[in-house]
Amino acid sequence: MQKIIVAIVVTARRNAALVVVAFLLLAGFGLWYSAKHLGMDTDTDNLFAKELPWRQADIRESKNFPQFDKLIVAVVRAATPEEATETAAALNAALNADKANFLDSSYPSGSPFYSREGLLLLPPKGLAELLNAIVAAQPFLGQLAADPSARGLFTGMGLIAQGVQAGADISPYAEALAGVGRNLQAAADGHPVPLSWQSLIMDGTAGQRDAEFVLMHPKLDQSSLQPGGAATAALRRIAANLPDVKAGRATVDYTGQIPLSDEQFASLTKGMVLGGIISVVLIALWLYLALRTWRLIVPILLTLLLGLALTVFYAAVFVKVMNLISVAFAILFIGLAVDFGIQYCVRLRDIRHNTPDPEVAVPETARQAGAQIALAATATACGFFAFAPTDFVGVAELGKIAGAGMFIAFFCTITFLPAVLRLFKPKAELAPVWLPGGAAMDNILLKHRRVVVAGFVLAALAGGFAIGRVGFDANPLDTKDPNTESMRTIRTLLADPATNPFYADVLAPNLDGARELSKKLSALPEVAEVLSGATFVPEEQDQKLAMLAQAQTILAPTLLAAATPPKPVSVEDIRASMAKTHDAIMAVADKLPKTSPLLGIAATLAQLQGESDERVIAMNAAVTRFLPLELTRLSESLNAQPITVQSLPPEVARDWFLPDGRVRVEALPSAAAQTTKGLRHFVKAVLAIAPDAGGPAVSTVATAATILGSFREAAILAFAAIAIILALVFRNIRDTALVLATLALSALLTGLFAWVVGLHINYANIIALPLLLGVGVSFNVYFVMNFRAGVRRFLASSTANAVLFSALTTGTAFGALAFSGDRGTASMGDLLLLSLLAVLVATFVFLPALLYVLEEDAGQA
Repeated sequence: MQKIIVAIVVTARRNAALVVVAFLLLAGFGLWYSAKHLGMDTDTDNLFAKELPWRQADIRESKNFPQFDKLIVAVVRAATPEEATETAAALNAALNADKANFLDSSYPSGSPFYSREGLLLLPPKGLAELLNAIVAAQPFLGQLAADPSARGLFTGMGLIAQGVQAGADISPYAEALAGVGRNLQAAADGHPVPLSWQSLIMDGTAGQRDAEFVLMHPKLDQSSLQPGGAATAALRRIAANLPDVKAGRATVDYTGQIPLSDEQFASLTKGMVLGGIISVVLIALWLYLALRTWRLIVPILLTLLLGLALTVFYAAVFVKVMNLISVAFAILFIGLAVDFGIQYCVRLRDIRHNTPDPEVAVPETARQAGAQIALAATATACGFFAFAPTDFVGVAELGKIAGAGMFIAFFCTITFLPAVLRLFKPKAELAPVWLPGGAAMDNILLKHRRVVVAGFVLAALAGGFAIGRVGFDANPLDTKDPNTESMRTIRTLLADPATNPFYADVLAPNLDGARELSKKLSALPEVAEVLSGATFVPEEQDQKLAMLAQAQTILAPTLLAAATPPKPVSVEDIRASMAKTHDAIMAVADKLPKTSPLLGIAATLAQLQGESDERVIAMNAAVTRFLPLELTRLSESLNAQPITVQSLPPEVARDWFLPDGRVRVEALPSAAAQTTKGLRHFVKAVLAIAPDAGGPAVSTVATAATILGSFREAAILAFAAIAIILALVFRNIRDTALVLATLALSALLTGLFAWVVGLHINYANIIALPLLLGVGVSFNVYFVMNFRAGVRRFLASSTANAVLFSALTTGTAFGALAFSGDRGTASMGDLLLLSLLAVLVATFVFLPALLYVLEEDAGQA
């Protein structure tokens, strides 16, 4: 191997111009080819092998219910439920009209089914309580139905005052009256706002929601780095022009798979420009301190860029599509491949101090350092390639690209770099090359070698303890930028089990099976609520229909009055009714508690009497804006018809029923499932009852298991491959064990450091751990091979100098990842830096001390 490397270096140097031109042409062609053929996949689903059982379940669910896949979800909130409904309906209509940006849009809760048959979805007890409250309020409702104006409202309040006079308990209406009082006061102050009659009349029904959801399938531009970007921008424009949004009464936020994916890719580049600039400046500084001349620095940088271009070319030919993880290969390549150039050039400086002639020094450098660099490149590549056979496709592709990149970088180091060095003609070294302070550190380690080794044994034990306590964060949301629109929106949904995105889905064979399964899942303490197709074809319908019929009979005069065109109302009529109602309330003031909302309403009515006609008209419009709509809704809901699977409207049935009769059952987690541990308990409990369950909760937990399994597999493969390579090269068990022991210590120290700083492992940063094997072994190899060559002062050497500046350069490149706005990528940078720190401590402190112990034992023997 050594002779081959020397021969390649000599040949490349002899034909320097030809080699440089050939490589530049190849790199140019490679970049052109890559621009044409290298794609980008931002779909996080594709980060894992499709053959995995949980991925197959996800794929089947996407096929069965495509309406829930690849969505942008608009979340509409407003000051009143009516305004939220109004805004959501207008948004849905506008989105469906925008065929340039959207395939379709739907407003599931806006289906007439819910206003028509919604009361049948309530349990009998809840329905009875609601109907009793409505019937008890019939006199008030009757007045409103006959006169849906402020005059009718005030007359109805007069009736309530009469009830107080007769000794009636009006405390059940306190909250509703307080709401009316707030609206009247706002109107009296010149800021009229609509009154929510839905909250007053139908509070507690299935239609009452905190937010409205509009689901849209955008047209995706797969040639863009953010395929849904145009559609998301169109959504923002449309939402901004909706009347209630412009008036500040409603908001439209958005989330969903598409914007989350788009924003994650955007966050990958956020901060990277600044981080990249800082990294380049620092790398240039480290290179200057290590090499002292631009005639060495520029050749290394050119070699680095050439290797990167050729690695991109390799990716375009053999991988073809990059993903959100494999795109990080570029920074990893720069951070690792620069080590080869630094090692070569620092050794060259050291040799040229005693052998100035480059024709002799360059081949001698290849003889001394070439095999070491080759072994380091091979070991580092093993750390990457170990992920290739795993099911974690995202990192497997990164491993294939970066692993090949290590060999490409090594080949460029022994061909292109010597050729460029001949063209740049660096001068001979006048001073020896060593690590400042290295000699003093060697003396300290030699003197205290056994104490140092013993201390590291204790640190290793602490690391073993810490590794078991470094948590794994399975929540994919925790790797995303929390400040993006989609993440802010989704965070507002997590607290409510009904809108928590981490639910579990099961397909039951039929309606009876769905009911039985729902009962079993509902009994679990980890489950907050269960919805299924059976929810929309409720049981006990005969009892509920009888209750509705009875209420309809009692309310018939009220409903008939609501259907009659109202009489016109004048300002004078409203003022007269205000005065009458004010007097009626004050007549019973002594029977009301001081905090009664009726007293507040009387005061507001007195204030309104002194206001202008325009303000009174505005008040009338505000308090009655949604009254006719709610009276109509009440009438429709009391005329509900029996619900069957066949009578369900298509927009409801398609979300819960498959053509073959199977029924979707959805289990919603309790608040305890907000944590990774709680989510695992939720999934475990659901799977115990329904082993074939799927959905986001199951996928999230399965993803964590896949990642951890892939890591274990990769770590074992990498460690075994490195051990075999070292054994074949060293042909010595002791020297192989030295490298592996230092490597194991680096891993334990990494675990200790991560635990101390509170860093969790996630699906993005876990790549740093197998990579640690490659980085760690490369540094350790240099020291052990020097030991084999007879070197006995390890830190006072050019090798230590090269390793230090190589580590600084590598750390600087990794630090660029930590600047990313994407929390997963940033955490990868953080863990890589911790790993590098652990490697440096093990290599510069533990390994020399251990070698000094072995040297002493050998001397005593």
